[in-house]
Order: sequence, then C-alpha cells, then structure tokens
Amino acid sequence: MNLNISIPDSVVLSTRQSSVQFETEAKIAIAIKFYRDEKLSLGQAAELAGFSEFDFLKLLGQYGISVFRYEGDEESELQNDADLAVRYANG
Repeated sequence: MNLNISIPDSVVLSTRQSSVQFETEAKIAIAIKFYRDEKLSLGQAAELAGFSEFDFLKLLGQYGISVFRYEGDEESELQNDADLAVRYANG
C-alpha cells in the first residue's frame, strides 16, 4: 500500500529543497519518530527511511536516540546484555 500525503507547495519551497529532498527528509523524520514512539520496529523504520538496519542504527545514534528498550530494572538488563555480548564476542 502506498500512502500519499498532501504537503502545500509553499511548505516545501520554504525549506529550499527539491520535492525529492523534502520527501526523503520527511520519510526519515517519520521513521525516527515512529521508531522512538515504538510504533515501528527497527526493520520497519529502516525500510520507511530507505536505509539498511545498520545505517538506520547509525542515524539513530546521530540523533541521540537509544536503540535499547528496557522495562523494569534497566541497569540489570543492560548488564545482562553486556555480559551476553562479551560471551558472544569471545565465542
């Protein structure tokens, strides 16, 4: 399904971008917001933005958005994740 959103020409022109540049930036902004609000998964948000998951992760980092989502005792969950990463890296 494709969704068309009507943006007034005056809004696009005020950004001093081409319509293609505006559309690209708008998709990225929507993807970041919906990912941050947990409405899209990482893969879905990356697809919407036109990025690979790895590149979208880097983009999130540039915007200071954490890719870690914790509930409850965040510190112990983070430590468990770090321990698992070390074990995985060491084989």
